[in-house]
Amino acid sequence: MEKKLFGTDGIRGVANVHPMTAEMAVQIGKAIAEVFANGNGKKTKVVIGKDTRLSGYMLETALTSGLVSMGADVLLVGPMPTPGVAHLTKSLNADAGIVLSASHNPANDNGIKIFGGDGYKLSDDVELKIEKKILDENISSDHIQGELIGKAYRVNEAKGRYIEYVKASVNNKPLNSLTVVLDCANGAAYSVAPRILEELGVDLIVLANQPNGLNINFKCGATRPELIQKTVKQYKADIGLALDGDGDRLIVCNEKGEIVDGDHIMAICAAELKNRKALAKDTVVGTQMTNIGFDKAMAKKGIKVVKTVVGDRYVIEEMRKKGYSFGGEQSGHIIFGDHSTTGDGIITALQILRIMKESGKELSDIASFMKSFPQILVNVRVKEKKDFSKMKDVQKKVVEIEKKLKSNGRLLLRYSGTEKLARIMIEGKDQKEINSMAKGIADEIRKEIGE
Repeated sequence: MEKKLFGTDGIRGVANVHPMTAEMAVQIGKAIAEVFANGNGKKTKVVIGKDTRLSGYMLETALTSGLVSMGADVLLVGPMPTPGVAHLTKSLNADAGIVLSASHNPANDNGIKIFGGDGYKLSDDVELKIEKKILDENISSDHIQGELIGKAYRVNEAKGRYIEYVKASVNNKPLNSLTVVLDCANGAAYSVAPRILEELGVDLIVLANQPNGLNINFKCGATRPELIQKTVKQYKADIGLALDGDGDRLIVCNEKGEIVDGDHIMAICAAELKNRKALAKDTVVGTQMTNIGFDKAMAKKGIKVVKTVVGDRYVIEEMRKKGYSFGGEQSGHIIFGDHSTTGDGIITALQILRIMKESGKELSDIASFMKSFPQILVNVRVKEKKDFSKMKDVQKKVVEIEKKLKSNGRLLLRYSGTEKLARIMIEGKDQKEINSMAKGIADEIRKEIGE
């Protein structure tokens, strides 16, 4: 059964427009309370965290209303990175955790991500169960009266709990002597990320840590790394770190201001984990977007690469199913299974800084063993998500491109899980050639289903 509300990463849309309305948030809260009712005679307990979007106040209040009306108690942790909410859900022994965030999207958007009591994102089956209750059933709360109605509590020590948990991922070892530029994207990590790095002793230059509800991801963060590139060169820093709006992913630049994307971060960390005999089954889990250069670099290190469809939740599912300990995405979602249940941009940053500190090498040297193949990503806004195989002219172009690329490149067509976008990714040996290929296939998609 196809999901109607949930996308690749929760429910997402323009705030105050269906489905991101206060009315829907009340219904979603009710559905979550019912699905996660623990059945042990105790009140269901749900953690709610958010990023810095103005609409977070509206959705937090509405979700809380829906949850308490069904008898659930709500633990409010305020602005908190997505992985922080995942950790607190486990730490506070809650039945579920909710994050109000649209990640890297503009401030006008918002979203609802849900974690189970184990801190992991939900399976498709559980999301469908919640969705069915939201769409098909009138969830009655008439029977919840008097003392059965839930309460909402503010968890004042939430930040401290998450900060100590993250620092423990590097055993609280000092990272002094490193000069670091940190871009907080005016998002959920604006308060905790600088504090963590300062407490570990780095010489810190902080950017985009003054959220006003409307400037999240605006000309900053993981999707706009030119800010850290410029600042690293300006201050002659050792590294630049750019988080996204909800703090679950990281993009880096080296001391020269050159971008080090998620594939390179994974390569560095996988190789170091293997050297320490800490890489389970000598395997790393990537996605269909993972660069061919990563595959070749890992092969030289004796590391096997397993790939999933795009989405960090699918990487995590594969890790859990097969007993792997490390994986991630080119976009910067990196999962250290021994430390976290989801991608954590700050933990990833600390691991990179630890490797730099222990090796005494510059990041450009550490990352040099992986060479990326030229790659182009093109997004086409569409009016419907039609099966690519049913578009004759698009398929003709696909066959033509794949014949040219052969074993020296690849083409990937997919739809965004959260937006009406067709995504085209092509890798090959020649940048100009793949740019032309991408334009050709984008033109065919626009003719068929473009807005």
